[in-house]
Amino acid sequence: MTGLIQFYRKPGLCPSQIEFLKSKIETVVQQSSLESVVTELCFYIEAESKDLSEQEESVLKWVLSVPFEESCLTKDTGLNKDASSLLIEVGPRLNFSTALSTNSVAICQSFGFTDIKRIEYSIRYLLTFKAGCLPSAEEEEEVLNCLHDPMTQCRYTEPLQTFDLHTNPDPVFEVDVLGKGRKALEKANETLGLAFDPWDLDYYTQLFLEKVQRNPTSVECFDLAQSNSEHSRHWFFKGRLMVDGKEWPESLFSMIMNTQSSSNDNNIIKFNDNSSAIRGYEVKSLLPDSVVGPGKFSVSENETRHVIFTAETHNFPTGVAPFPGATTGTGGRIRDVQSTGRGAHVIAGTAGYSVGNLHIPGYPLEWEDKEEKYPPNFARPLDVLIEASNGASDYGNKFGEPVITGFARSCGLVTAGGERREYVKPIMFSGGIGMLDGGHVTKDVPEKSMEIVKIGGPVYRIGLGGGAASSVQVQGDNQAARDFSAVQRGDAEMEQKMNRVIRACAELGEKNPIRSIHDQGAGGNGNVLKEIVEPAGGVIHADRFQLGDPTISVMELWGAEYQESNAALVRHSDLPLVTAIGRRERCPVSHVGTVTGTGRIQLENFSRDVKGGDNGRKPVDLELEHVLGSMPRKVFEMKKVKQEFSPLVYPEKLSVRDALTKVLRLPSVASKRYLTNKVMGKH
Repeated sequence: MTGLIQFYRKPGLCPSQIEFLKSKIETVVQQSSLESVVTELCFYIEAESKDLSEQEESVLKWVLSVPFEESCLTKDTGLNKDASSLLIEVGPRLNFSTALSTNSVAICQSFGFTDIKRIEYSIRYLLTFKAGCLPSAEEEEEVLNCLHDPMTQCRYTEPLQTFDLHTNPDPVFEVDVLGKGRKALEKANETLGLAFDPWDLDYYTQLFLEKVQRNPTSVECFDLAQSNSEHSRHWFFKGRLMVDGKEWPESLFSMIMNTQSSSNDNNIIKFNDNSSAIRGYEVKSLLPDSVVGPGKFSVSENETRHVIFTAETHNFPTGVAPFPGATTGTGGRIRDVQSTGRGAHVIAGTAGYSVGNLHIPGYPLEWEDKEEKYPPNFARPLDVLIEASNGASDYGNKFGEPVITGFARSCGLVTAGGERREYVKPIMFSGGIGMLDGGHVTKDVPEKSMEIVKIGGPVYRIGLGGGAASSVQVQGDNQAARDFSAVQRGDAEMEQKMNRVIRACAELGEKNPIRSIHDQGAGGNGNVLKEIVEPAGGVIHADRFQLGDPTISVMELWGAEYQESNAALVRHSDLPLVTAIGRRERCPVSHVGTVTGTGRIQLENFSRDVKGGDNGRKPVDLELEHVLGSMPRKVFEMKKVKQEFSPLVYPEKLSVRDALTKVLRLPSVASKRYLTNKVMGKH
């Protein structure tokens, strides 16, 4: 019988963290009513049996305790509330295992302690107030918001008894386009949060009525929304621009690409989905003699290593949840470096942040307007700057990639014409450099009978609908619940395990088993698996994925972005080698499908049939040409707007010192090391 064992450890937070929390709480409760904040950690351990032996309990205590402070870990809580106190317990949402759990369980299993299945911890806060000054229900809710991240955490109203959620996966259903036409897609657009615009609705209605001649499934609709979103396809950058009724001769993307005609002729890879590369140097490398077991290192002969640079932004997720949004922006960009060519090496990263007016408490700036409004489900600019920089550095530190430089901007103003210009939707920029073996520059074209493998973490219900949510034109219009579902959670330790698998394959040189590799991003499996088999097509077996959450539905398995996962093509004869490397690095490697050569992408072998469809109907069965082929370019109507300007007026008595004081208050001025060169993120 599985049960949860509890251990408590005091203190939960360090004194500086507690002081910071007190200052935040005091802004939402009666002035000076808060007397003290005491914290402890509560560890919940899921074991096959609640009755642990004395040795097993000793091992657990060693894993969970702080060195030289073993006595701080007890089986009984040290916090008890009374009439003048409030006890709040906050822990991770239960639909996914945290990185702490993954690594703690791995440590226990390395001891041969296989009964442990999951380890999570919560933070318990005992808030003591002056007599008669307990917060109201509304204030208590605001206090809770000060103590947790609603995207990754929730309140435990009582101690956990189980990690089970007791939920049933949603069934797949058909969208009746044949019977109801565009209105059926409009309804699916609203209920599934697809972010289809009128052009999309017209195009897909016509596609299924005239070309496919059948109803799409809910999974296919969700797939199309992510794979062909603005986020993934860059419709605006590649679209036809009509300026004052006249078509512009080039797309924005073409104009950017044309800059290469006057640049140095040293491109090895340019404008690629993953990274760009410039010509590198002949170097010697220190390589292992064996990638699957112990062995010595040897110095290689001279080999060419090209220089990689890649960059991406993670704007929407960072705006909704700054810390996890920035961690996964960093993680996604690292996966881009890894997936260059047939597998590359990660070296170092950069980070940048552009936010609106900061409105720092007690630090008013004359150019900031306190009356300006922000979307309620977006974090404030100050929180974005602090928490996003914490997140990027936290992920880089845990993975082992230093953040070495970056930038910061804060801007919000109203023009002379009354137009507000501000980074309401923030920019979180992540860039990185890496190395690529000269023999691994070109990915192989997918061939029939090549095997499709997923490398990295198991499937979780996280990052669901990120491509569509990022593509909403007016940020803040989306439902908050959908925004939170669309943001991912990062596990830097799992990404490092995956990195070691890719690195081991790349270090085999000419014997590298990876024929092609793509990083998983927005759209999840539905996007990355289509890309890696295009144009040959493939069949994917849904029951071969490793699930981190047994309640996953078909649509969630196909569309969730869940982090730390890449897709690769390998030859059948190389499957044992890749699996052995994954086993050595404790990184999941799942053989999920095969390249078929039919030009179709098919998802099959799931235990649940399509609701309302024929028996055995596949949740996904589409021609790749229809979803990744030459789709019509979108047309964007634009008009030139005459700008109104007003002369710059200086104050009558503006000294050089006053001017310098104002300028130096801008985050864009002077060193950014306080944002980029951090040793630690948040707790």
